[in-house]
Amino acid sequence: MPDDLPLEEPPRRIAEPPAGPFRRLAGFVGPPARPDRAGGPAGPHAWESLIGWEALLVLATMIPAVFVLTTSEAPAPERFAAAGLMAAITPVYLLIGRPAITNENRRRGIVYLTLIMALFTPAVLIEPATTFALFGLCPQCFMVLPARQAILGVVALNLTPAVRFFVIDGGTGGAFNLLTVTMIVIFFSGVFGIWMERIMEQSEERAALIEELEAQRAQVARLSAERGALAERERLAGEIHDTLAQGFTSIIMLIQAAEAQPDPGRHLALAVRTARENLAEARALVAALSPAPLNGSTLDEALGRLTARLGEETGITASTAVRGDSRPLAPSVEVVLIRAVQEALANVRKHAAADRVDVVTSYGPESVTLQVRDDGCGFDPAAVDGYGLRGMRARVEQAGGALVLTGVPGAGTTLEVTVPIYPGAEHAASGATAPIGPGTDRTASETAVPADPGV
Repeated sequence: MPDDLPLEEPPRRIAEPPAGPFRRLAGFVGPPARPDRAGGPAGPHAWESLIGWEALLVLATMIPAVFVLTTSEAPAPERFAAAGLMAAITPVYLLIGRPAITNENRRRGIVYLTLIMALFTPAVLIEPATTFALFGLCPQCFMVLPARQAILGVVALNLTPAVRFFVIDGGTGGAFNLLTVTMIVIFFSGVFGIWMERIMEQSEERAALIEELEAQRAQVARLSAERGALAERERLAGEIHDTLAQGFTSIIMLIQAAEAQPDPGRHLALAVRTARENLAEARALVAALSPAPLNGSTLDEALGRLTARLGEETGITASTAVRGDSRPLAPSVEVVLIRAVQEALANVRKHAAADRVDVVTSYGPESVTLQVRDDGCGFDPAAVDGYGLRGMRARVEQAGGALVLTGVPGAGTTLEVTVPIYPGAEHAASGATAPIGPGTDRTASETAVPADPGV
């Protein structure tokens, strides 16, 4: 993969959870709504809503207010005072409490709880029935402050009835029971609040992690698409180089040779045939079909025609041979071998200045080896380079095979390509020397084409 296409971005640090478990509320703060499985917004978590908590607060304050007004035996001024204090909690929440929650303003939250205490305490001192409001007031502590600080507010609220019991009622009878119940309520309120805070923090962390994973999945999909497009471009470049470009080179050489001959008919006929073959290759490339030489032919027949055409066009003595039991191969294997022969013969035509070239196909039990040998000028292994050779190596390695070049300046060149007969079979392709069939000997130094894409 190119260096400018990183596989993944550095992992982002998940944002810190909010200070309190109820403070990240939908529509006011926090991340956007979570996407559902289909990609659309699925809305906030169930606990990320103000409506339920606000309804609880209103009910917890208005029920005791109504109860005090209708059933209390206290004097009317006290009843109206207690009910008014309960009713005042709702506007205080709307003016101070709600902004403290939505803006995550801790100072405003402290002010809000202070005012709540200032309203709740005298109400309880006037009429003990207002203690019922604790059901709605205790959650407010956790909504505006972190859990450990909110516990202090819960303690203060729950101790208010005990203060009334000892200060106004004289603390006679039931003191132990009252203190026990108060401590139990405070304990479980704190445990429940801390537990809920941890659950919500984990939920938000998981939601953030899911968002990050979805972003990375989208990035991987994008990079995969780019990688696929790049691979397709490389494939097309290799196909064009191995077929059309080589064919055009042959046509140019044949036309140039025809210009120098008194009777150019033979060379022009070869040029026309090459042009038609190029056209067939182009159509096969567009239609993603098998190479034109393989259309209606076996691999051995196609290799024979390619080799014979080189002899006709250049006058080189060209021969083909088959060793072992010839048999049909997988189309992908045949394409690799055809392209390798096309590239090798093109190099013989352009660079080797050879008098003879031999193409030998050796069929083994699990692999097939193709050898192209010429008696031309050879080459310096240290100077091996070129797009065609790199493309050939890439094709062979992709098929699980090995490519070996043998060459000495002035002593000819031998190219060997070995690929598994069955695509996907395990094959030692990293620098392995493939057998070239019986009756052949190596008489020159060998160099395996390295895996460096620059070679």
